[in-house]
Amino acid sequence: MIQAPFEIEKLWNLSTDQFLALSKTLFNWQATHNKVYKEWVKLSSGGIDNPNALTQIPFLPISFFKTHDVLVGEKPELYFESSGTTMDVVSKHWVAEPTIYEQSFNHCFNLFYGNPADYCVIGLLPSYLERQHSSLVYMVEHLIKQSGHAQSGFYLNDFEQLSTNLKVLEANNQKTILIGVSFALIDFADAYPQQLKNTIVMETGGMKGRREEMIKSELHAYLKERLGVSQIHSEYGMTELLSQAYAKKDGLFTCPPWMKVMVGDQEDPGVLKTSGRGILHVIDLANIYSCAFIATQDLCELYEDGSFQVLGRIDNSDRRGCSLLVV
Repeated sequence: MIQAPFEIEKLWNLSTDQFLALSKTLFNWQATHNKVYKEWVKLSSGGIDNPNALTQIPFLPISFFKTHDVLVGEKPELYFESSGTTMDVVSKHWVAEPTIYEQSFNHCFNLFYGNPADYCVIGLLPSYLERQHSSLVYMVEHLIKQSGHAQSGFYLNDFEQLSTNLKVLEANNQKTILIGVSFALIDFADAYPQQLKNTIVMETGGMKGRREEMIKSELHAYLKERLGVSQIHSEYGMTELLSQAYAKKDGLFTCPPWMKVMVGDQEDPGVLKTSGRGILHVIDLANIYSCAFIATQDLCELYEDGSFQVLGRIDNSDRRGCSLLVV
């Protein structure tokens, strides 16, 4: 394996200046060693070799993960695949160093929520559990193990047992995180409405074609009413990233220090901005052995402080599991 251009431990406590420096370092390294990204840089920028700002770095369209092997070096054993129907061409993300992903989601979870051992961690992810190579299942499975709580685990279709366990956890004042794909959370809330006081309800992943898509605010309002919580949390992640952003209320996402988002102009995606409405572009410095600079197909509103809201999919983009209605 080709040696990474910096020590991984440098990622987890970055200042703004350090983020810029590592981004430049990783850009030059990936533009040299990642064949797909190297060609994209040549095509999109004329071979820029020393960007002075993040907005000058070429971002690889996320669709390349469906058509090319986006990686540095040889194919490793581990890869993640995006969700999709049998008719879809899915994305594939080769993961050369699983420990980088594990460190990334562990540091991120600790940053936003603290030690997993303080929680009972419950995954309600039926559509993900029904297929292999899900990065979300990989993450939640590790958080469940770190939790160590007897009632932590995945629940597929046994809503009755889930409801019973939540009532026991509530009675014991046990801090709990229930992370679920949106359609499953709605199904559960319909069947077993209740008042949760010690449980964080976190949605991710959209409707997966099981229900009609809903605007985020409508989804959150419905779940808050049926499950008795004051806020619905959200997780923003995808197959092509090794990092996540979290929203603790109102769908307003915040990134960890090693992840940053920008927006591309809808008329001219090559023009990048650090605030405003546009196409979401992500820098994920944990994506060392794939591509750290990705142009997604999500429309977002990016604020001056770096937080953002996902508004939906851009027109004519491929259907993805995390799709929302554009508002």
